[in-house]
Amino acid sequence: MGLRVLVVQHGEKERLPGDPGLTAIGREQADATARRLRRTGRPVAVWSSPMRRAVQTAAPIARALALDVVTDARLRERTNWEGPDTQALDEFLAEWRRATDDRSFVPRGGDSSDAAAARFLAALDDLAAAHPCGAAVVVAHGGVTTDALRTLIGDEQVGALAPALIAEGVPCCAVTTLRRRGDGWAVDDVAVTGHLAHGSADRSAGRSAHRPV
Repeated sequence: MGLRVLVVQHGEKERLPGDPGLTAIGREQADATARRLRRTGRPVAVWSSPMRRAVQTAAPIARALALDVVTDARLRERTNWEGPDTQALDEFLAEWRRATDDRSFVPRGGDSSDAAAARFLAALDDLAAAHPCGAAVVVAHGGVTTDALRTLIGDEQVGALAPALIAEGVPCCAVTTLRRRGDGWAVDDVAVTGHLAHGSADRSAGRSAHRPV
């Protein structure tokens, strides 16, 4: 049996440009996710985007599993708003929307949806090569996770599994499960939030895919 990868969306972040960390609610979400993953058996690895919101989500998960966090830049978000000195927020959001609608469009400060998915899946391929069996945790971001799902199974199937995903984004600390099959990946579950407290899940839901989280 091949590797099973639990892709965890980072917790709620501070609404700041650059590389913000988690809010208090985001830390609660990360702790709840750590408790849930500890009950699923012992994963063999925890990998994370190097962005603060992802690393801070991965930290309690890794502690609960007695593992180190391995960061990989290929797991970072499709693009990131660095602040008004670099790009106006309205311009950044317009480019995010265009990159969501046109997967080949390259925004000024990041990757196209197609390219983001390719690097994300290349990181997962390396993870599977290092750990052929068992389960692994990957902490990442809503845009790039959705990009990867769109590449793997297409927009129609993504919509069938999670109707609001492309339009509304991935809820904070939702878990998407991929399974290695041959040289590719199968999708088992998308954006599961049952491990989160009701209020926490409600607050993290409904983020627009056009506003990266």
